[in-house]
Amino acid sequence: MKTVLVTGCSSGFGLEIARYFLDRDWKVIATMRTPRADVLPRSERLRVLALDVTDPASIRHAMETAGPIDVLVNNAGIGMLNALEGTPMNIARELFETNTLGTIAMTQAVLPQFRRRKAGVIVNVTSSVTLRSLPLLSVYTASKAAVNAFTESLALELKAFQVRVNLVLPGRSPETRFGENARARMQAGFPEPYADLVQSVFTGWEKATAVTQSLDVAEAVWRAANEPACPLRIVAGADALALVEA
Repeated sequence: MKTVLVTGCSSGFGLEIARYFLDRDWKVIATMRTPRADVLPRSERLRVLALDVTDPASIRHAMETAGPIDVLVNNAGIGMLNALEGTPMNIARELFETNTLGTIAMTQAVLPQFRRRKAGVIVNVTSSVTLRSLPLLSVYTASKAAVNAFTESLALELKAFQVRVNLVLPGRSPETRFGENARARMQAGFPEPYADLVQSVFTGWEKATAVTQSLDVAEAVWRAANEPACPLRIVAGADALALVEA
């Protein structure tokens, strides 16, 4: 029986990924900053652990508690929506600390065991905004695009050790808490000169019919974990697929 460790499982993509693997008889280690066992079904194959991917001590403790794993899913991330002029540098650093450096730190933590065993899969969840840039997401996009570049280079490093690395690129998913945690980081609002741009962006989203469901992402992560021949980049969601097919 294989074991997957998923970061950011309190809601959204991470929660659905954990549930998807659990339903398919894997051992699941679901991590979140504030552990909540009630968000997932009870199972002897489930462990819920505290993990803050920006805290080295938290990473070390979680990895020691988890023991050997077969797949790491780096899903933990935070959102941000604003013009660059309305983005304080402390918020920009927060995005990179979680989305980029958190992913790098977790990957670094699992590599020794994967390399020694000459087996293992790392799946990094980024975003389709790295496929086609959108306004008001410059810092968020940068934090995710950095993970894309990191992943593609890392795949070359680990090939000799038979450790696979994949990217899953979801589209916009209104059912997740992206908007909620993005709003928490934009309390000062949008800069007034960008009001027309902001209005046009929100109007476009209101008209959009193609979106990404959490299940789309879980299925893509499952494919990355279980299909050695799958491409390094896997898009997830109707809107993300439309970008690559356009």
